[in-house]
Amino acid sequence: MEHEAEVVGVGAGSAPSGDVPAVILSARGEYVPIFVSGDQARSIGMALEGEPFDRPLTHDLLVDILTEFGGAIDRVRVDDLRDGTFYAKVDAERYDDGEPERFVFDARPSDALALAVRVDCPIVVTDEVIDEAGRSQDSIRFGGDGDPSEER
Repeated sequence: MEHEAEVVGVGAGSAPSGDVPAVILSARGEYVPIFVSGDQARSIGMALEGEPFDRPLTHDLLVDILTEFGGAIDRVRVDDLRDGTFYAKVDAERYDDGEPERFVFDARPSDALALAVRVDCPIVVTDEVIDEAGRSQDSIRFGGDGDPSEER
């Protein structure tokens, strides 16, 4: 089963190597931290804040190209977690002579989420992913600036 999720912030999660940037999703009453690179965290965080960029970032460019060619992103799915690696899909469509043509693209969750926050499309997460990676809301603390991070 899939559950609609919301990006509640970008924070830091704890990993054996130290603190790692993480996008925090809220779904089914739990938080799902997904580790991302520092650049991805900044990109997603700035898009969430609505901060303008001087020049388009990669995800902005992709959205612009997709839109120019008549496509749209319908939703993003975080649908698998294997050996500590999250997997995602981007569901998109394009209209050709009034008929929708649907596409599914395999994506890194960080890229899929960066696109989702830019186009404001639904994000869904499967029960299996939440069961394995979900954290209680009490295990995620929010700092003074509202950014979530995992309790250690």
